[in-house]
Amino acid sequence: MSTSAVRSKACYLALGLVGVACRGGANYPSGELEFDPTRPGADEPREVAPYDGDDEIVLEAQAHFRTGLEFHTEVIWRTCTPFDGVCHNSKEYPDLRTPASFAATFGAPCNVQPGDFTSVYDGCERPGDRVHFDGGGLESADIEIAYVEYRPGESGGDTAPADGPGLHIHLAHPVATDRDEFWGSANFVRRFVADGDVHDTVFESFRSTWRIVDDGRHVVAEVAEYQVDRVQALLEVGIVEGDANRNGVFGARETDPVSLLEPGAPEHSYLIARMRGELDGHDVPGSRMPLANQPFTVPEMLAFFCLVEGFEGLSSAALADPIDYRNCSYADDPESLNLLGDGVTWEKRIRKIFEFNCGGCHSGAQPQAGLDLVSEGVYERLFVASQQSPELQLIEPGDAEASYLYLKLINDPAITGNPMPFNPLTGDGRLTEGELGDVLTWIENGAIEDE
Repeated sequence: MSTSAVRSKACYLALGLVGVACRGGANYPSGELEFDPTRPGADEPREVAPYDGDDEIVLEAQAHFRTGLEFHTEVIWRTCTPFDGVCHNSKEYPDLRTPASFAATFGAPCNVQPGDFTSVYDGCERPGDRVHFDGGGLESADIEIAYVEYRPGESGGDTAPADGPGLHIHLAHPVATDRDEFWGSANFVRRFVADGDVHDTVFESFRSTWRIVDDGRHVVAEVAEYQVDRVQALLEVGIVEGDANRNGVFGARETDPVSLLEPGAPEHSYLIARMRGELDGHDVPGSRMPLANQPFTVPEMLAFFCLVEGFEGLSSAALADPIDYRNCSYADDPESLNLLGDGVTWEKRIRKIFEFNCGGCHSGAQPQAGLDLVSEGVYERLFVASQQSPELQLIEPGDAEASYLYLKLINDPAITGNPMPFNPLTGDGRLTEGELGDVLTWIENGAIEDE
């Protein structure tokens, strides 16, 4: 075999190694790039003058979280994405596990994956898909969908259609007909924009006997046994609901859509609102975030607010820029950024958690363990020593790990007795993660009675 043949065979076997050693072989490119690539983050980070005041909170934030990348690594990763496949690490929307995915939350819509309709905020609702009906002499116009639900079971019996089994479609406007039943199809319509033109397309349909109730704003389809899989497939398509939280308010008609993070406006950002419990003076439903992790400290919240306020660009490259604490408006009063927000106080939130979950046993003339968590003066009674563990106060403001009631709620092994709240039927009991998070946030921020 000739020298050139050996060289060509070696190049063929090595495949990607077509550099200098293989030059001279027939039909092999040199591998040299004929353009200068532009890579994310290639530009130099912007320069900002450091904060030179004497506020210790601002100085601490500036020392620990100099850039958005450091904030993501030290705070977002620790509290929201600590393990693969859980929380906001590839499991729930939004994914926050990488700097790029965190940067993608700026300007992104909120609550597109709510899980539970009660956790949807009006400002996160989008214009709903539409539906029109045809068949049996009825042909309706397109009507926006409020929400859709499937109630399994056999049709018929004494249950009224509005409350009975079937595929229920709630509408923004009534179906224009005086009929109360027809056989035909519901055709689901979605609007999209392509090449600058607006298009409507029917993406699903379902044919059945339909009953029209509630003055035409609610239609119910019979679902035979052979149609159950078809209905499940229809729901899995992801019908966009204009009133996803089912409270009668079509959020997209009331206000501009809220973003996960709004550049320049942290107080109008949904992720921050989920941590504080309010947005623009309105309560935000859903469990407080971060769930089952320590709430953000005031320096961490300050870094978050200043990052969002000064964020420029919508890519991970912008996270490499230093956070501008010097010109951050929230650095004037960082204490106001504690996670109490509007609502995590005894009167506005915590009293109800204790009353609803613990009041059955801890109330009345002879409350369990001598602890009354319902009657007048309960707030003052929280700051005394526990009868069971006198070395601990029931609530130690600022220190959940030294608060007997909190340790009892999380079933700390160092605390004897039944876990609380105790269910005598099952022998166990536990608050929801959201409720535990609220109690933890309340204690860590001083166990305040009211604002």
